[in-house]
Amino acid sequence: MALKLLSTVKCFGGEQRVYSHTSEILGCEMKFGVYMPPLAVDDHMECPVLYFLSGLTCTHENFIQKSGFQQSAAKHGIVVE
Repeated sequence: MALKLLSTVKCFGGEQRVYSHTSEILGCEMKFGVYMPPLAVDDHMECPVLYFLSGLTCTHENFIQKSGFQQSAAKHGIVVE
């Protein structure tokens, strides 16, 4: 599976990234977001990861734009995928 970086936006000292990949099972392009806190971006430290699974009516875009999770993730050094 080859990942393609679609966008990177600076956010609370870290980076909000969006990637895509082709799903062989579903036969289409899939997209997902990853928030990298400042510790991971600037200091290249390993950080714990919290996985968020979107439902049918909530996409990675809804979660990125409306939840405001990035501020807390940056404060606590958590990667959110």
